[in-house]
Amino acid sequence: MPYSVSRSASHLSGVLGAKPEVLVIYPANAFVKSHNVKTQNSRAEKLQAVPSRAIPIVLDNTAHHSIMGRLATISTCQLNQWALDFDGNRDRIVEAIRQAKAAGSKLILTPELCIPGYGLLDHFQELDTFSHSWEVLAEIIKLPDTHDIIIDLGLPVRHNDVPYNARVLALNGKILAIRPKIDLCNDGNYREMRYFTPWTRYRVDTYTLPSEIQELTGQTEVSIGDIIFQTLDATFASELCEELWTPDSPHIQYSLNGAEIILNSSGSHHELRKLDTRINLITNASKSGGVYMYSNQRGCDGDRLYYDGCSLIAINGQTVAQGSQFSLREIEVITSTVDLDDIWSARQSRSRGMQAIKAHEFKRVKVDFAMTQKSQSDRNLRIAKAIEPHYHKPEEEIALGPACWLWDYLRRSKSEGYFVPLSGGIDSCATATIVFSMCRLVVAAIKEGDEKVIKDASRLCPNDDVTKMSAQQFCGRVFSSAFMGMKEQSSKETRSRAEKFANAIGAHHIDCNIDEVFNAVKHLVSTTLNFEPKFKVHGGSKAENLALQNFQSRTRMILSYAFGQLLPTTRGREGGLLVLGSANVDEALRGYLTKYDCSSADINPIGGISKTDLIRFIAWAEHAFELPILQEFIDATPTAELEPITSDYVQSDEVDMGMTYKELSVYGYLRKVRKFGLYSMWEKLCVDWQDQHTPQEVYKKVRDFMFYYRVNRHKMTTITPAYYAEQYAPDDNRYDLRPFLYPPFEFAHRKIENELRLMEAGEAGGAKRNDRTEASVPSKQQAGAPN
Repeated sequence: MPYSVSRSASHLSGVLGAKPEVLVIYPANAFVKSHNVKTQNSRAEKLQAVPSRAIPIVLDNTAHHSIMGRLATISTCQLNQWALDFDGNRDRIVEAIRQAKAAGSKLILTPELCIPGYGLLDHFQELDTFSHSWEVLAEIIKLPDTHDIIIDLGLPVRHNDVPYNARVLALNGKILAIRPKIDLCNDGNYREMRYFTPWTRYRVDTYTLPSEIQELTGQTEVSIGDIIFQTLDATFASELCEELWTPDSPHIQYSLNGAEIILNSSGSHHELRKLDTRINLITNASKSGGVYMYSNQRGCDGDRLYYDGCSLIAINGQTVAQGSQFSLREIEVITSTVDLDDIWSARQSRSRGMQAIKAHEFKRVKVDFAMTQKSQSDRNLRIAKAIEPHYHKPEEEIALGPACWLWDYLRRSKSEGYFVPLSGGIDSCATATIVFSMCRLVVAAIKEGDEKVIKDASRLCPNDDVTKMSAQQFCGRVFSSAFMGMKEQSSKETRSRAEKFANAIGAHHIDCNIDEVFNAVKHLVSTTLNFEPKFKVHGGSKAENLALQNFQSRTRMILSYAFGQLLPTTRGREGGLLVLGSANVDEALRGYLTKYDCSSADINPIGGISKTDLIRFIAWAEHAFELPILQEFIDATPTAELEPITSDYVQSDEVDMGMTYKELSVYGYLRKVRKFGLYSMWEKLCVDWQDQHTPQEVYKKVRDFMFYYRVNRHKMTTITPAYYAEQYAPDDNRYDLRPFLYPPFEFAHRKIENELRLMEAGEAGGAKRNDRTEASVPSKQQAGAPN
């Protein structure tokens, strides 16, 4: 057992003003009493009595404490990794290590599964993924630039033919050990147990290294399992992403075993209003004393998710460094110098000590490497000060997250830009505003000298000097829009609004009518069926009215792809534009969209965002982006403009749907997040809405929602891949797994109707029922109700 002098004890002689006759050194887990020393730790040997003028110095057996403090310079990072981009992922990792070393760091933490990328999905079931990952790791650790620093890397590992999500720690071209993930994330967008097996807590095995690693390192085997690393002067341990979110996180036991630094590698995606929960977990993990390092991926790695970085370092419950949440930078290294001796005072509660002596004793991997230096050895070192974590407003999150996601998709797909059918309504306006936000971010990154952004932007603008372009000019090169109207259905206001907005952001805009195509389709159907369909305002049936609306909607989808494919050619460029969708999460939930209309696109930046949040975003962008035209979109009544406008009728979305967007947000939250079925939803809303609606009215609202949700669920099987942002998203891909052929919920309807009859007959006490339900009702904020 190593012994070292603690900083607080080393000052005792000066404080007391007397030179002691004897200096007695005890391990930290010894219980000391003057002249009669006993131990409560069965592992400690019986100690001798202390002379009267001796100073007992209690020592921590986890590290060597210097008299002037132990300053450790450590780094975490956020990397814009791309699934299966082994070369690019390697280069970004190596560059991050170089930057960390240049900052004087002795340890660097990288994101979860950073070598192959996190979002491989079923590619994790391929043997190539495992072998390629080890090959890339070998390329990384053999480079001299990656030596003299402990590096924590993520890759999939097979042990006894069982796949694990693992961390491999290396130093100076050698493997220190392997730490497999213990608690796998298997809900929401995550399906880790489809690909990996959880490691058993406290288990440690011997792992035989792959042949290429054996040849490189001269090692044949290393430890794999739940372990703690002990350097010459510090102690650290690793936990992975989901393990932080569990009730009994590994870092608790690591801390009780004396681990001073906890490393957490993560693959956490953006969700509106989620960051504060994550940061609270991280800071709370260190509040009882310790350093907590967090590394997260950032960017679109090939899927609907945007990993939102925000890597940080915390000590003793306080944040001392935080990376940006949204950025176009591919590599961001966050470095801090912390005094590990500051942990000592934070851990001096007696209750912690009593828990520590009973804690499970982990296997320790000894590392012949010094991580710290004395504070007086380098006067340029500055200990990191506590900072307040930075949070973006939800409106800013909408402006930045999807915009960064769009940029990654655009540059990595090698497309020429984006196309949006601009209707004059707030949804397509929001999509276009996010594209403009992307352009603003690109221009800002260019001005900051980001070479990668300059290179990607130059590909899109081969005949321009991108360093001199404004956001509007860049937008005009990469973004096109079109208003595709109808003479009778489209108002002058929406047409004008779309054009003025496109001009304000600099988009290449075209204006056309689709009457000719619509009439041709209608004529073909009429002559073939010997029946002429009519709109509702002209005396047509519901089926006729819907069919004629769908003729227009699907025509716009066809023309969107035609324009997207040909517009670059007409402008003297090669390639095509990606078509963007503009259906919001509430419309998708209810099914208020036409299958294969303009909701069908290549990708959709607003498909995971609620209508109420989009309206708030547009109101924010009006001032933040200096776009006064946006106020006209906020003031306009949401309408699809698929029916003829008459003197006494203008189509309205909320009237068509029979429910408000605000109500849809509530239904979506209760259905997905609270896991309520029809009956439970009615029961809950009878209480929440008791001041506005009777139980019968609530039943009608819930019944109508569940009817449209049920009959339209099939539309989710073909919905455009959308940026994930809202926790009640109905995406059928893997987030919201439901049937798309439903029965009519007769059992639940019957239960509700029976209760309503009892209420009407006065046989069920309403006050009693409300009392029973009220206790489980959270506040509006907790329930997800819009403010």
